[in-house]
Amino acid sequence: MDLQLSGKRAVVTGGSRGIGLATAKKLIAEGARVVIMARTPETLKAAAEASGAVPVVVDTNEDESVRRAVAEAVDALGGIDILVNSAAQPSGQNRAPKVVEVTNESFYADMNVKVLGYLRMIREVAPHMAAAGGGRIVNVSGLGARTTGTVIGSMRNVAVAALTKNAADELGPSGIGVVVVHPGYVRTEATPAVLAWRAENSGTTVEEIERRLGAANALGRIVDADEVATVITFLASPLAQAVNGDAVTCGGGSRGVIHY
Repeated sequence: MDLQLSGKRAVVTGGSRGIGLATAKKLIAEGARVVIMARTPETLKAAAEASGAVPVVVDTNEDESVRRAVAEAVDALGGIDILVNSAAQPSGQNRAPKVVEVTNESFYADMNVKVLGYLRMIREVAPHMAAAGGGRIVNVSGLGARTTGTVIGSMRNVAVAALTKNAADELGPSGIGVVVVHPGYVRTEATPAVLAWRAENSGTTVEEIERRLGAANALGRIVDADEVATVITFLASPLAQAVNGDAVTCGGGSRGVIHY
C-alpha cells in the first residue's frame, strides 16, 4: 500500500531513540523527509547518521528553544506536513511514586516536557501546516491514561489525550488532523537495563519479568518500538484523514477492559 508519504516533510520530537527514532526511520522508508529533534546533541547526531534524518536540537521545556527549532526545521524542509510528538521523560525505569510521595518538582518537570512540550510544538507548527493547506499531528501518549499505578504517568497521558481532542476540533477546519497513540510497555534500546533493574528489585529473573510484562496483553509478549512506529506512520499519512481527534491503542490488547 502506498501511504502517499513521498516528499512529505515531517518533524519527530524525541527522535534520537525509542519510538521516536523508529518512527523517523519508517517515515524515511516511505519517502518522507524528516527532521528529528532531541535535547542531547551527541545522541541526536548518532541517530541522524543512522537514520538519514536531519538533526535539530530542542528542549521542549522552553518556549524559545521550540520556536528556534521549528524555524530550523522549516528552513531545512521548506515547510512541515507532519508532526510526531514523542519527547517525554522515561517511565517504568524506577519505582513510580505513590500519590503522597509525588513532589511538585517531579510533577512539573514531567508535565512540562510531555504536555506543555507537545502544546509548544503544536503551537509553532500548526500555522505552517495551515499555510500549506493542512497536515497531520500524532501525539504519543500511553496506556497509563487508562490505568492506575503511576500517578504522574496517568495524569500526563490523560492530559495529552485532552490536548489532542481540543487541537483536532480547533485545527480541523484548517485541514489539520490530530490523533493520539497509546502504546503499552514497549521494547526499545533501554529495555535490557530496565528488565535487569526490575528483576534485581523483585528478586527474580529477567525472563520472569519479561513474561509478566508480556502477559499483560493479549499477544502475550512485549510490543516492539518498530510495531508502534508502523501504526504512527500510517496515522501520519494522508490515508488516515478519517481518524481525527481519537485515541489509537497499540499495546498488544489490554486484557479484560472494553473501550468504545
